[in-house]
Amino acid sequence: MKVLLIGGGGREHALALRIIKSKSCDKLFCLPGNTGTEKIAINISIDVNDFERIYEYISINQIELVVIGPEQPLVDGLADFLRNKSILVFGPNKLAAEIESDKSFAKNLMYKYGIPTAGYKVFTRIEYTEIKNYLEQQNFPIVIKASGLAAGKGVIICDNKSDAEKAIDEIVKQNIFDKAGDKIIIEEFMVGEEASIFAITDGTNFITLPAAQDHKRIGDNDTGKNTGGMGAYAPAQLITETLLNEISEKIISPTISALNAEGRKFIGCLYAGIMITDSGAKVVEFNCRFGDPETQVVLPLIDGDFLELLFSAAKENLKSNSVKYNDGVSVCVVTASNGYPDKFEKGFEIFGIENFVEENLILYHAGTLKKEDKIFTNGGRVLGVTSVVKKGNFQDAIKKAYEGVSKISYSNIYYRKDIGKKALKYSD
Repeated sequence: MKVLLIGGGGREHALALRIIKSKSCDKLFCLPGNTGTEKIAINISIDVNDFERIYEYISINQIELVVIGPEQPLVDGLADFLRNKSILVFGPNKLAAEIESDKSFAKNLMYKYGIPTAGYKVFTRIEYTEIKNYLEQQNFPIVIKASGLAAGKGVIICDNKSDAEKAIDEIVKQNIFDKAGDKIIIEEFMVGEEASIFAITDGTNFITLPAAQDHKRIGDNDTGKNTGGMGAYAPAQLITETLLNEISEKIISPTISALNAEGRKFIGCLYAGIMITDSGAKVVEFNCRFGDPETQVVLPLIDGDFLELLFSAAKENLKSNSVKYNDGVSVCVVTASNGYPDKFEKGFEIFGIENFVEENLILYHAGTLKKEDKIFTNGGRVLGVTSVVKKGNFQDAIKKAYEGVSKISYSNIYYRKDIGKKALKYSD
């Protein structure tokens, strides 16, 4: 089978590494791919917004399955365009992808169908006075969200009214989230611990992969601004079998059914950010694709034919026994450019990549650029150093991951020092 993978980040590098292992994968193409994928696939330099050229390339190369990694092409309707051309696609259509691209739609869907989530109210940008009046009535902390896509950075937790007013001014008057802030959600702050659940679905049936836990904040001990993710570990032992059953029955299954009822059949990876509260599991947010960097720790923990799973979902005939959890543990530490998620410099040479030769220590490329056999930083999140311990514990996996980080160096390198430590409280 010839497969085209859309995307060029760390998540796509992780997806590529698993797809290429499938016995049914004859050739893998990545658009645009990255420095990591070029070793295992054919990178294609076609603009992801040029749907016609993408279709032409698919036709010429007789590609049988397209896997769309990032949210933007899904939101822009790439899956719809290709399906209309009779191309098999793993990834939701534009209407289904609104579960991520329009948080107000997602909140209203959950409210309508009784799916547990935080209390909320939606405002438009022009309702500035109404927002300020609403803040006067709130108990703090509260959460303020841009309704649209903001690259994982559109959530602001406000401890007091002053913080909330500042956040609203930044969104409305300073326009920090651009059009993503045209609608604003103000919701109750949920107390609990969060986990990420990936549900692979053919639009009716689904299978959940091992739960993960992301580290969104830029600083140690979950301080500072939200980022696209500074690291992750899996499996999240917070999610017991009982909790997973609850999440499947009260959240995942009803959401897939609700989307169907609304004429928005979802085929792909439904990512549920879940808060485990004293009153049960509640949805923080939904995404319409695999998470980053959670994918980097989840995929090494499953055995079987991952491509068969994606292919069967795309064909709307899910083979849920294609993969199974292998009892391992994994920790991913993201090395970033200092200054991220705000302003940062790039273009620094990266040293030490050649040191990654062990099978249980994976280096995922995200924001890198290759020039004349040298590799340079080219983004906010640069690399994902990931340990995989098949027979061990999180202490071993954390140690291994940070040993990997010590092998890498570049000017302005930054990383959190506490990735995975939340898992230790569940250890014997």
